[in-house]
Amino acid sequence: MNNFVNQIAAANKNAVENMLTMANTMFASTERLAALNLNVARTAMEDSAATTKALFQVKDPQAMVSLTSELAQPGIEKMVAYSRNVYEILNETNQEIAKAVEAQVSEFNSTISTALDQVAKTGPAGSDVAVNAVKSAIAAANSAYGNITKMTKQAVEMTEANVASSVATVTAATSKTSGKTAANAATIKGKKAA
Repeated sequence: MNNFVNQIAAANKNAVENMLTMANTMFASTERLAALNLNVARTAMEDSAATTKALFQVKDPQAMVSLTSELAQPGIEKMVAYSRNVYEILNETNQEIAKAVEAQVSEFNSTISTALDQVAKTGPAGSDVAVNAVKSAIAAANSAYGNITKMTKQAVEMTEANVASSVATVTAATSKTSGKTAANAATIKGKKAA
C-alpha cells in the first residue's frame, strides 16, 4: 500500500510541474501578444502621422484618390500580417499545451494502471472485479479523450483552411479595389485634361 501512495504522490508532483510548465507557456504567449500589440500600436501611430502629413499636402481630387489608393493596400496587408502573427502565437501555444496535457494524461494512465495492478494482486479476494471495472472506465475515458482530440485537430485544420481562404479573398479583393481606385484617378485626370 505504501508503494501505491508513493506512486500517487509522484504523479501529483509531476502534475504540479506540468501545470507550472503550462502556466509558463501561457505567460510567454501573453508576453508575445503584448509585444506584438505594442509594435502594431507604435506602427499605427507612425502611419497615422504620415497619413495626416500626406493629407495636408493634397491639392486636388486626383491626388486624394491617388493617396487613398496608395494607403488602402498597405493597411490591409498590415492587418492580414497582424492576424497571421496572432494566429501563429495562439497556435504554437495550443500545440505546447496539448503536448503537456497528452503527456500528463499518458503518465496518469500509466500510474493508475500500475497502481490498479498492484491493488488487484495484493487486495482481498474479489477486488479484481472492481479493478477491472475501473480499468474499463479508464479505457472508455481514454477512448473519449482520443475522439475529442481527433475532432479538435480536424476543427483546427478546417479553421486553418478557412483562414487561409479568407486571407486570399481579402488580399485579392483589396488588390482589385486598389486597381479600380487607380483607374478612377486616371479617369478623373483624363476628364480634367479634356
